[in-house]
Amino acid sequence: MSTTETKSSETPSPAETQQKKGVLYIGMDLGTSRTAIAASNGARETVYSVVGYPKDVVSMKMLQREVLFGEEAMRKRLSLHYYRPLEKGVIKYSDDSANVNGAEAQANLKAAADLVRHAIGLSRPRKDELVYAVIGCPAQGSIRNKRAIIDAARNVVDSVMICSEPFAVAYGLDRLDDVLVIDIGAGTTDLCRMHGTMPEEGDQITLPFAGDFVDQELFNLLKKECAGADFTINMVREIKERHSFVGETTDPCIVELPVNGKPTEFDVTNVVRTACRKIIPPIVDALGQLVATFDPEFQSRLKNNVLLGGGGSQIKGLARAIEEVMHQRLGEGQVTASEEPLYGGANGALKIAHDMPAEFWEQLR
Repeated sequence: MSTTETKSSETPSPAETQQKKGVLYIGMDLGTSRTAIAASNGARETVYSVVGYPKDVVSMKMLQREVLFGEEAMRKRLSLHYYRPLEKGVIKYSDDSANVNGAEAQANLKAAADLVRHAIGLSRPRKDELVYAVIGCPAQGSIRNKRAIIDAARNVVDSVMICSEPFAVAYGLDRLDDVLVIDIGAGTTDLCRMHGTMPEEGDQITLPFAGDFVDQELFNLLKKECAGADFTINMVREIKERHSFVGETTDPCIVELPVNGKPTEFDVTNVVRTACRKIIPPIVDALGQLVATFDPEFQSRLKNNVLLGGGGSQIKGLARAIEEVMHQRLGEGQVTASEEPLYGGANGALKIAHDMPAEFWEQLR
């Protein structure tokens, strides 16, 4: 037997390496508002994408921790240097940090890395496991954005790859042929047309009209409608998440807001509906663009196979409202809402991770 043959026979293949050590596959939807993970060991978790660090020795003494995440960070934010490190689905300032304070850019990068580390930890990886992760990001995220996400993950996983969020949603549901995916997050709405192959740049569109946009529109409308009321954007976000709808309703949206420190009731039914409906026209415009540039023989099939996912898809009546505007502007349309809006991207990313061959993951390492 030659020396080369001996070496070859003694060197384990990537598949054998995985089998010996064990692999934990993780799918992650790294979102502006929430981060969701689904892992091959059955773990499924979501966490608000916020990170906080104690401001001083007093807050450190009170909190007894160096970093807080999610709901706990939100509750304690007055005692913290508080970060929401993702904006429009990407790490803040990862595209052009020259226009901001360098320390602020680095602080957001650190917060994003800590958030990824925390999310990975929620999957409970064992010390003897390799961790391979697929992370979803906006469809048209830049190379620098994606590199920043990879850098944030590289210290806590053995291998990582990036995929577009709407592609992950479609892949997780095996909806890969002649389907239009709309993934509505907090920072962006991502659209992707699937036609049995990997989507190319022309198959995907990213819009800024998403959850944060609705929050700001609702904030502005409430300022006009609720005279004297005092509230923050976080309070507005809670109102949206509790009451959002776009059609008709028999139940008025009644909220309490402080006026000179006194809780006061306001009927915000019309302003909630108005704010939520503002994302529909640009979404249908983008759908029309993807349809118009598709093979004309398959355009009708595409319009009648629209999949709505992401946290924003939970707005009551949204699928039906998009259908109605599609009929007005495009002549037809059928929209189905995902049954798992919060985990659709993470589930799809996990399935992608499973389906990648061992050799692929070894090369990424």
